[in-house]
Amino acid sequence: MKKIVETTKAPSAIGPYSQAVIHNNLVYCSGQIALIPESMTIVPGGIEEQTKQVMINLDAVLKAAGTGFQNVLKCSIFLDSMDDFPIVNEIYGSYFSDNPPARETVAVQTLPKNVLVEISCIAHI
Repeated sequence: MKKIVETTKAPSAIGPYSQAVIHNNLVYCSGQIALIPESMTIVPGGIEEQTKQVMINLDAVLKAAGTGFQNVLKCSIFLDSMDDFPIVNEIYGSYFSDNPPARETVAVQTLPKNVLVEISCIAHI
């Protein structure tokens, strides 16, 4: 059986998907973008501010699922520009000081709402 994860501490879905789904003690978190949950607007600023907001949103979803960054197995990072990689990598890395998860980072043409970064992850409970 799967269990849908939903929290008001992260942005609500902007399409037909769940914030996360739990199945067999694995948490599949949908990609988070830099939306402020209360207003559903993009956080002001550039890549640094957006990456910080994405990580705050992922943290809220993981906590709602009963887990946290220490249990993340894999992340996928999508960037508007690979030029932003060093900044995103530094902020992202601050959440995974020990035993970082597997990961890929790719540049894409366009992200939802024209944000600069989107990150999804898989964690265990």
